[in-house]
Amino acid sequence: MATEKAMFGAGCFWGVEEVFRAMDGVVDTAVGYSGGMMEYPSYEDVCTGQTGHAEVVLVDYDPEKICYEALLGKFWEIHDPTTLNRQGRDIGTQYRSVIFFFTPEQEQAALKSMAELEKSGEYRQGKYLRPITTEILAAGPFYRAEEYHQRYFEKQGRLSWR
Repeated sequence: MATEKAMFGAGCFWGVEEVFRAMDGVVDTAVGYSGGMMEYPSYEDVCTGQTGHAEVVLVDYDPEKICYEALLGKFWEIHDPTTLNRQGRDIGTQYRSVIFFFTPEQEQAALKSMAELEKSGEYRQGKYLRPITTEILAAGPFYRAEEYHQRYFEKQGRLSWR
C-alpha cells in the first residue's frame, strides 16, 4: 500500500491527532513540530514561542481510501481558523492554524478549500466575524515530539478530547 502524507497545525496536537487517527483511511499519525528555525526542538523549546514552530500532526493516509480534500474538510471542522495564534485557552504561535503541503496538488487543494470556506461566509453554525488566518506553507522538516505526547489521549485512557 502506497501512502501519502499530510501535515496540519490546529492548536494543541493531542486532540488534533485523535481526530485524524479516527478517520477511515488514515494509516498512522505522529505529533511534532514544524515551521520554525530551530533544529530538533523540545516541547519546552517550542512553548517559549521563540522557535517559530507550530504543534502539528503528520498524517499518513491511504489515498485509495480517503482523499486529501476529506482531510482538509476535517481540519477546517475541528478548529477556529479565524483566531490568530490561538485555539481556545491555548495561546501562542505554536497553536497557529497552518496547513503544510507536500505537493503542488496539495497546495492547490488547500488554497481552493480555504477560498471556498471564505466565500461561504460560514463557520460551523455561525458567520465569520474575522478573516481566516490559516497559513498555507510548503512542508519543511518535521520534528517528532517526545514519546509521551504521541497518542496522548489514548495513553491517558480518555476517549475524547472534547
